[in-house]
Amino acid sequence: MAEAVAAISPEQQQQQQQQTPSASAFVGDKVPDNANEHCPGPESESAGKADGCAGCPNQEICASQAGIAGPDPDIAVITERLRGVKHKILVLSGKGGVGKSTFTSQLAFALAGDDEDREVGVVDVDVCGPSIPTIMGCAREEVHASGGGWSPVFVRDNLG
Repeated sequence: MAEAVAAISPEQQQQQQQQTPSASAFVGDKVPDNANEHCPGPESESAGKADGCAGCPNQEICASQAGIAGPDPDIAVITERLRGVKHKILVLSGKGGVGKSTFTSQLAFALAGDDEDREVGVVDVDVCGPSIPTIMGCAREEVHASGGGWSPVFVRDNLG
């Protein structure tokens, strides 16, 4: 999966979304340009299931009904919470076992350094097997969750 020393900026996220076709590209009655001739449309109940969908490159995403509900309503909340994070670095790869967690933890320690005024945070979004807590020596610690969000586990005073 991926670890993030924070996240990408809203501007970068918007640019990526514009460059990458996604489920949100199918919202509305608009039939994708590369759809089959008899496409029922992505909002149809038969989207991705009709005979006309066979062999269409969009068949799987249309059948899943992904993106029909519109954009994630939490985007604004996340954007606001990250507004105070000056620099965000995303470490990811499409392959496992390449050292993302090792690199991320070493980068975090290096960025934190001995400067008590510099705050560095790491988020491990690998829900199947997060290894950042093990690498950073805090595997037995618990993240405190409250109505205001999560409170980080600190490895050092300036590294959480």
